[in-house]
Amino acid sequence: MDPQVKRALVSVSDKMGLTDFAKGLVAAGVQIFSTGGTKRHLEANGVPVTDVADYTGFPEMMGGRLKTLHPKVHGGILCRRDDEDDMKSAGEHGIEPFELVVVNLYPFEATVARENVTDEEAIENIDIGGPTMVRAAAKNHRFVGVVTAPSQYAHVLEQIQKNGSLTLQMRRSLARDAFAHTAAYDAAIARYFAEHDGASVFPETISSSLKRVSELRYGENPHQRAALYVDSKYKDVSAVSARQLNGKELSYNNYLDLDAALAMCRSFERPAAAVLKHNNPCGAAVADTLEDAVRKGMEGDPLSAFGSIIGVNRELDEASANYLARPGLFVEAIIAPSFSPKALEILTTIPKWHANVRLLECGGTKFDPSLPCWSLRPLAGGALLQDADVGVDSEEDWRVVTDKVPTDDELKDLRFAWAMVRHVKSNAIVLVKDEMLVGVGAGQMSRVDSVEISVKKAGERAIGSVLASDAFFPFADGVQAAKGVVAVVQPGGSKRDQEVIDACNELGLAMIFTGRRHFRH
Repeated sequence: MDPQVKRALVSVSDKMGLTDFAKGLVAAGVQIFSTGGTKRHLEANGVPVTDVADYTGFPEMMGGRLKTLHPKVHGGILCRRDDEDDMKSAGEHGIEPFELVVVNLYPFEATVARENVTDEEAIENIDIGGPTMVRAAAKNHRFVGVVTAPSQYAHVLEQIQKNGSLTLQMRRSLARDAFAHTAAYDAAIARYFAEHDGASVFPETISSSLKRVSELRYGENPHQRAALYVDSKYKDVSAVSARQLNGKELSYNNYLDLDAALAMCRSFERPAAAVLKHNNPCGAAVADTLEDAVRKGMEGDPLSAFGSIIGVNRELDEASANYLARPGLFVEAIIAPSFSPKALEILTTIPKWHANVRLLECGGTKFDPSLPCWSLRPLAGGALLQDADVGVDSEEDWRVVTDKVPTDDELKDLRFAWAMVRHVKSNAIVLVKDEMLVGVGAGQMSRVDSVEISVKKAGERAIGSVLASDAFFPFADGVQAAKGVVAVVQPGGSKRDQEVIDACNELGLAMIFTGRRHFRH
């Protein structure tokens, strides 16, 4: 039988929604015990509260460090109602059982995120009593419900008002959330110490708290199960946190492509569009207007663009929406900082579009350089952690190594090509003309094969285009296969660099070495 909720221990840092929740508990016959700021907040709002110090006979001390760490508190949380010895000990020592513990923790992450925060301030915001009560209640969830977030208040109160108790299923669910809550809290503290005291930029251990927000229809293939998890601590814009305005449920593959599309288009200051298929760009462009960028992006490889994912770095406007809604065009999803009202109307009312096209509003595309940016790749039995390959490369180390020097127009295309090639699976080759992606060779075991594929994809547009390679050409055959190309940008660094330079000079090509590689495995 589910224990009737008669006594609740309440101690929270986040007071959002607390007054209404506490008043609802009192109305349901629950006696509330509290301390410090929580007690004062409840009393100021007319909620009757029993001071924990009056119950334990032990005052708060040490600047508030010692409040709830007392046997009468933890005995009341941990005692098992079906254990004779537990109940006998409780009776002998005047321990009252608590059926509900409502606790959220000191705002450690918010504190250390402030500018100029001192180490002393950080340490004083490490909660001790809170996690101890949360873990005790979660451990004893057969008899105790533990509430760790304001978002849980309504559902918990509804059950207590209806039944006077919480079901075992709810208590177990709350316990699971509670352990995740304390794990994430400890991970944040460990990160703080690692960042401030560690000899290495990489933490000794990696702790992550990801919350499942949905189960997907399937994974990469129909026989694979899949779910979406969200990192609540991630502060940058993302496809995961974007608001879906229209369309069917997103698939596993949709999320992968939307993530890549957002990463590509946010690399540029000017209006930009990226067109994705299978996590590689089949088209991309920058232009003076978003409509032109979208048009050029879709025209990069119209055949491959059927059923694509599109990312843009500006509000999607009416002109761009009209272009995308043309008969015969089929797009799976669009991610943008926002959609104009007219664009939203166009894309959600035109036949064959409104029911299916997934529209995601991500709120922005600017990188925040102050945020840590890591790339974590899971392996069977472990993981790899590295700096994420984001941001714009400096051209200070670029150098022209051929007799021919790129023209201003060719240099514009080379910059765009170099910004795009990092987003293509290695071995990666891209061809660009008029700041528009016209050919892509992705994921080939031979760099020459990637060159030949990109030239074939570009067709006649290869004539006068520029080429970017994510890594050096080991032999001259790579540039020799680049039919129609007029300029090349690549990292350099091969033992045979001079052979490649000589080949470019013989072909009349300009070539730049950047000194930086952009593998994407």
